Amino acid sequence: MTLSTSLHYHPLLFFFLFLLHAPPCPAAGGSWSILLQSIGISAMHMQLLPNDRVVMFDRTDFGTSQISLPNGKCRHNSTDCSAHSVEYDVASNSIRPLMVLTDVWCSSGALMPNGRLTQTGGWGEGFRVVRTYRSCDACDWREIPNALNEQRWYATNHILPDGRQIIIGGRQAFNYEFYPKASTTENSHSLPFLVQTNEPNIENNLYPFVFLNPDGNLFIFANNRAILFDYSKNQVVRSYPTMPGGQPRNYPSTGSAVLLPLRIQQGTVNTVEVLVCGGAPKGAFVNALNGKFDRALDTCGRINISDQNPQWLMETMPLARVVGDLLLLPNGHVLNINGASAGSAGWELGRNPVLNPVLYRPDHPVGSRFQVQNPSTKPRVYHSTAVLLRDGRVLVGGSNPHDKYVFTDVLYPTELSLEAFSPSYLDPRLSTLRPNIISPKTKTKMHYSKKMVIRFTVPGPVNPSLVSVTMVAPSFNTHSFSMNQRLLVLPSSNSSKVVGQSYYTVDVTAPPSGNIAPAGNYLLFVVHNEIPSPGIWVRVR
Repeated sequence: MTLSTSLHYHPLLFFFLFLLHAPPCPAAGGSWSILLQSIGISAMHMQLLPNDRVVMFDRTDFGTSQISLPNGKCRHNSTDCSAHSVEYDVASNSIRPLMVLTDVWCSSGALMPNGRLTQTGGWGEGFRVVRTYRSCDACDWREIPNALNEQRWYATNHILPDGRQIIIGGRQAFNYEFYPKASTTENSHSLPFLVQTNEPNIENNLYPFVFLNPDGNLFIFANNRAILFDYSKNQVVRSYPTMPGGQPRNYPSTGSAVLLPLRIQQGTVNTVEVLVCGGAPKGAFVNALNGKFDRALDTCGRINISDQNPQWLMETMPLARVVGDLLLLPNGHVLNINGASAGSAGWELGRNPVLNPVLYRPDHPVGSRFQVQNPSTKPRVYHSTAVLLRDGRVLVGGSNPHDKYVFTDVLYPTELSLEAFSPSYLDPRLSTLRPNIISPKTKTKMHYSKKMVIRFTVPGPVNPSLVSVTMVAPSFNTHSFSMNQRLLVLPSSNSSKVVGQSYYTVDVTAPPSGNIAPAGNYLLFVVHNEIPSPGIWVRVR
């Protein structure tokens, strides 16, 4: 029996479905909860793993952390027996110390298709190191010395359709390389765009914003400019207009960026948009060094990179923000979280923490896209992080604007706590609208272009036109950028089918290729009236 047929026998449902056509009332802009008062380190880097654990790490030369390595272990050639990396178990709300040997300060990484975190570069003896982490109860970091051609510090990584990582840029590294390498003699490749966007003694092009375009090329944004780049031919395919105003958006004028949701229709994606928000104005870094803290940028630039004549649309945020994080939520909204409202990235260089996250709703009309959320009580400034969890919460950690761990006599003490932001879609008052996936089970395999039937429940009435299925790639978050972040809206049948009381099915088609969805692990959600289910893990191949 279809949903429309059932309405003939249940006229009261018409009233409820009328209400469902309007977005649900926000539950006071979300809520916050402290998960752990201390994880022992300040979480400078963060990655969700496909077993619902989160690996986090700091730099190794901050001094002794507040969590010891197990079984009396110490780092080689060091008297430091404390951990500088931990694994957080979401289910048990507990942490386990890990040993990382070389310095991972300001490094980069990506989750490989097999679910293993491969992380690259860092500082000093960590410049050319590749580290891998496979999660298990007794697993630890493995390190591969001299695995990179160049010193990679403040670089950006992205997973490619063939399963490799591309590693782009870094301090005084105006080039890119791949990992794993095709051979031991594979060289780096020059990228003049990084020279062109480099400002002497300031840079403003570190941690470039990189996204895989569905045509297989890379969108690369650095400073205030962007290109579409064919990495296989080492060619610039097209150059985009400079963002209006010409203000820098990359480290140390650190803004954030996100690839807006990709809607797959008839085996392709017709519209590809990038959003770049916040940052610090020209001169802010030098001014902050001299004790003057300029107001952060309050603008976002949005561009359709697939358009024949792409132009930036500029929008004004309700709160200026530098060193903030843009995160995709399962319902396609974008959360802007963490950061400061003055100064720039760098030791002691930020001021006036922004405690309120802000939602950006891409499909709303211009002028009504931003929505201020409830504030945290924890300043999360330089070196703070955030990732999406499978249950729809946002895990938030870190914040250390100091050269070492400093807890007293400073404006913003080093923050060791871990907290969660629950968007308004998790409010209990909306529980009757919230789906729950019954099948397939988590860790299901999805094959490109193949159909899948998803069975789910919703306690209350369902409007089929308000049901969608999304997939989110878990990202590597550090320094206000979530590498490999990606949300796909899967093509589905026009209507959900009733298969029993409060039970429904929806038919979806897997992404068509690795250009649209690189092989690997994704979180899959059923979304009803902008309210997502808890996710399940799927592995696309």
